[in-house]
Amino acid sequence: MAYNAGLADDIRARIGNRTDLTEKEMFGGIAFMVGGNMAVGVSGDELMVRVGKETYDEALTRAGVREFDMSGKPMRGWVLVSDAGYSTEADLTLWINRGVSYAESLPPK
Repeated sequence: MAYNAGLADDIRARIGNRTDLTEKEMFGGIAFMVGGNMAVGVSGDELMVRVGKETYDEALTRAGVREFDMSGKPMRGWVLVSDAGYSTEADLTLWINRGVSYAESLPPK
């Protein structure tokens, strides 16, 4: 499955130039890592966001958000956000910042 390259470009633009930022194609999409920790990515047209287990349940209550499910097993702490959940510039920025902030809270790898 190809991923939305335009959405990946939007993520790059919002994260900006960071020496601790890396990109890796995986899961049929692309992941952005901060300090070696996955923060956010793109799978198809959906945004993958690492929100952490502490705020996972709250994140699932938001519009356009669902569980991130790999091979029938939900990954608690990760969500997928459809375009309905990031349709505005503010929403897209919020989700990207949320993933980056969580990755920054973890020890670098």
